[in-house]
Amino acid sequence: MEQPQHNIYEIQAELCKVFASPIRIEILNLLQDKEKTVTELVALLGVPKANVSQHLAIMKHKGILKSRREGVNIYYSIVNPKTVHACTLMKEVLNDILLERSRLSEDIQKKGSS
Repeated sequence: MEQPQHNIYEIQAELCKVFASPIRIEILNLLQDKEKTVTELVALLGVPKANVSQHLAIMKHKGILKSRREGVNIYYSIVNPKTVHACTLMKEVLNDILLERSRLSEDIQKKGSS
């Protein structure tokens, strides 16, 4: 039985909330090429271990990350590379918006000084 279409939007909105944190976006960026341990992520982020662990737990719970244990280390990696692609695309959209705002501001300044 197919679910009503609005449910997919609710799920999408919940997933997007995960990326409302700059640290989580940075974690995703750091994991895009290779899995890393919590210790490696702490060193790269410069954020306390408890904070990094909390972000990782949220991302794992939402199905964005997966983990595996090897001895005392837990390695985190991205479940679906499309997640990185989606975030990269959003960053490109943001860059386009900022570029357009910059152009508009320059146009206004040029017209004001004419």
